[in-house]
Amino acid sequence: MNIKLSELSRLVNGNIIGDDVFIQNIAAPQNCLRSSIVLVKNKKNLKNYHPNKAGAILTSAELSEFFINENLLVTKNPDVAFSKITNIFNTSKLMEASIGSVILGDNVNLGKNVKFGFNVVIESNVSIGDNTQIGHNVVVHSNTTIGNDVIIDSGTIIGSEGFGNTLDEDFNWQHIKHLGGVVIKDKVMIGSNCTIDRGTLSDTIIENGVVMDNQIHLAHNVLIGENSAIAAKVGIAGSCNIGKRNMIGGMVGIVDHINTTDDVIISATSTVNKDIIEPGVYTGIMPISKHVTWKRIALWITKLDKIAKFLKIKKI
Repeated sequence: MNIKLSELSRLVNGNIIGDDVFIQNIAAPQNCLRSSIVLVKNKKNLKNYHPNKAGAILTSAELSEFFINENLLVTKNPDVAFSKITNIFNTSKLMEASIGSVILGDNVNLGKNVKFGFNVVIESNVSIGDNTQIGHNVVVHSNTTIGNDVIIDSGTIIGSEGFGNTLDEDFNWQHIKHLGGVVIKDKVMIGSNCTIDRGTLSDTIIENGVVMDNQIHLAHNVLIGENSAIAAKVGIAGSCNIGKRNMIGGMVGIVDHINTTDDVIISATSTVNKDIIEPGVYTGIMPISKHVTWKRIALWITKLDKIAKFLKIKKI
């Protein structure tokens, strides 16, 4: 691809300082060429960039003063502009299989421009909206509704049987059949090898704009609020309601029937075993607490050995 800097500026609503050069790729500072555009979004990034090495710099107005005789693309939010530019230069497109190589059940409704990878199975009573991409080896079970502009990466299973069991009088496990479905709304991104269980009686729901990393498990009847982001290896147990704009770090575990309010950030590897009713940042391998409280607890934990030695010397 060969695109003028002015065209990139128009697409990301930015301003040019310097020459209107042609750009062929977007690259990291350490391996860029004179045909590359490079993101420099903070002062830390400045250390990695060698002057006059790239064709253009994507940066903010605040950082533009650090560049002399460079071609700049200046935007209010370089990160957002970067995301748009990566889509422009993206050459990794889904290799679309012919519809004949996709297994379709009865009563499957497909929108416009739906793309499938290879070895995809779509069971009966499934609806898929416009411009949705289903990657290789994806299974979509019955009674699933998928909205518009959804991306589901390879190996993910939608609508699998939930983990619901009860002990009988002889202490044998009796499985509870799950009769609900899954609803995935518009502009959702789901990574590879995720598992989303169908609801027991009602539906498991992923609201608009949710982004999910790889290897995530959502159990039956979970609801994920709109524009939330979930990192890899998160497990959310049954009947949890996650609020809007939640950000859940990697390897977080959330026990069943938990509710979180809107605008919550949960630090990586935390265990959530109680409702979160106030917005904020939360951390905890012990019962979850406000992040500022957890930092004080962690500080005291590091001092416990010294405290114990002091008590022993004092024979308290």
